[in-house]
Amino acid sequence: MPGHCSRSRIFDMDQVVAMWISEGLIHGNSNDLEELGRNYYKELVSRNMIEPDKLYAELCVCNMHDVVRSFAQYMTKDEALIAQDGDNDILGKLGSQKFLRLSIETNRSQSGELDWKSLHAQQSLRTLISTVQIKMMPGDSLVTFSSLRTLHIESADMAVLVESLYQLKHLRYLALVNADISVLPENIGKMKLLQFLVLVGCIKLVNLPDSIVKLGQLRLLSLPGASMVPRGFSGLTNMRRLHTFRAHMDGDWCSLDELGPLSQLRVLELTELENVSAASFAANARLSEKMHLIKLLLDCTSKLGDDGLVKEKEGVSEEEQQRIEKVLDKLCPPHGVEFLAVNGYFGRQLPSWMMSTSMVSLNNLKTIFFHDLACCTQLPNGLCQLPNLQFLQVSRAPCIKHVGTGFVQAAAASFPRLNVLKLNGMVEWEEWEWEEQVKAMPRLEELVLFNCRLRHIPPGLASNASSLKILVLQHVKQLSYIESFSSVVELVVTGCPHLERITNLPNLQKLNIISCPKLKVLECIASLERLLLEDYNMEKLPEYMRDIKARHLQLFCRLWLLSAVASGQSGTEWDKFSQVDHVKAYARDGANQRKWYVLYTRGDNCKLDSNINSSTIFEGTKNQT
Repeated sequence: MPGHCSRSRIFDMDQVVAMWISEGLIHGNSNDLEELGRNYYKELVSRNMIEPDKLYAELCVCNMHDVVRSFAQYMTKDEALIAQDGDNDILGKLGSQKFLRLSIETNRSQSGELDWKSLHAQQSLRTLISTVQIKMMPGDSLVTFSSLRTLHIESADMAVLVESLYQLKHLRYLALVNADISVLPENIGKMKLLQFLVLVGCIKLVNLPDSIVKLGQLRLLSLPGASMVPRGFSGLTNMRRLHTFRAHMDGDWCSLDELGPLSQLRVLELTELENVSAASFAANARLSEKMHLIKLLLDCTSKLGDDGLVKEKEGVSEEEQQRIEKVLDKLCPPHGVEFLAVNGYFGRQLPSWMMSTSMVSLNNLKTIFFHDLACCTQLPNGLCQLPNLQFLQVSRAPCIKHVGTGFVQAAAASFPRLNVLKLNGMVEWEEWEWEEQVKAMPRLEELVLFNCRLRHIPPGLASNASSLKILVLQHVKQLSYIESFSSVVELVVTGCPHLERITNLPNLQKLNIISCPKLKVLECIASLERLLLEDYNMEKLPEYMRDIKARHLQLFCRLWLLSAVASGQSGTEWDKFSQVDHVKAYARDGANQRKWYVLYTRGDNCKLDSNINSSTIFEGTKNQT
């Protein structure tokens, strides 16, 4: 419910749609409710009623403009109360008016701390959302709220209320997020109408009660990481979304076999796949037959440490590698899957269905994440043939040293719709083969390379990625030059210790250079508008600054260099920045806060402003030594 979110909160499309369904606001065939809800949601986006968060793909996270929110709250003032920080007399409103929907996002009222009894007058509530602590006492229960359809409570000690959950006969949506509970009541199976059950962050909740398999209307189950599901789970054939399902092989608990009959699944997240003892269990899950599945996450417990390398105490045996390879071979997704994430996989080769002859069948794939590939020695060759792939990210793959010609193939158009490519934490990666004549990635708009040993950016990338707008190179440790990217508009280079020159980027408008001490040449970037330069070790401004025609310069340096900038025309650094229209330069104090500044505007008679004097120079030098 977008109208129930505070100014600082964002909301997730699937969460909102689930609440709509639980309140009976979406009518239609039971099989299509989620799809109908998503269409309504997208309609709100198209009408500018809600605004997509640009950090997330495919409209999955949105927020609401203050004006629209205020109007929505005004229109629902007779039936809904949104209690936020800064609101006055919350207790008075709760005591004087009956509401259908209540959202509490403030810890305190004018009269003091909110307690559970202050809500008792709201016996007609259909929706209760609380994201803060509400004081609860022994004997408190949910029996007062017999009309509830939606209950969403975060970060609360729910132990007092858990035993009365079964009395909410009409409840469709139950979310206990980060709740301090260790058990669910055995009689939870009496909640026959429950459709959505979210238990994210309930870290003490390990064993789910046997009666949970009686919730035949469940469409979504989102489990905490440690929870074990009892046997009989295969009967929940209405399930659409299943999150954090542990592939634990203990005989008393549910195994992958029981996923076989769940043919309606749209989203599936499997964890701890390293515990699957035989590939036959994975085969019995029958993933390839789940024709409605659009999002699949396959997780193993990571073998990598903080440095991105395999942990010494958790070495991977050849037997373990072969077993996990066979398990994932049997978890081939159906043709319609759009999102795939593989995390913590430690086989030497990725599954056979990712190789060139098989990958083509997954022609609906749009997004792929690989994370913590501990032992893989190469990227799969089949990715380039996916006709609809738009986003590809590989994070932490320490055994990949070479990306060969199989990744970008000459036989057919490679990566025809790829928009974003991120290769992060391939710490030993040195070579990338891609010849100039091999056509690929015509729609690539953003490329990120992070923490690798790549020596050269392949010529095929510069000549073929004609739509590339954003290029981010962070800690590319052996890279010595960047050149001939005609379409790049924004370039970020960070921590590249051997980078010496950046040339021939004619459309570059924004350039960030951070801790690249050997950079000497910066030329043929005539369109540059903004330059950010950050280096707390440099002794003077680089010589290439003399030729920079940028309108805006941001500089972050040590205080004694900043003081030379503050000297203006009488100082040694003046002719390196005086031609820039606007300069903002800063130095930090011992707490790593911006404390000293120089502001310069060329068009205002070369106006220069600073808070630096002789005493601050002494203070800053003392703090930074």
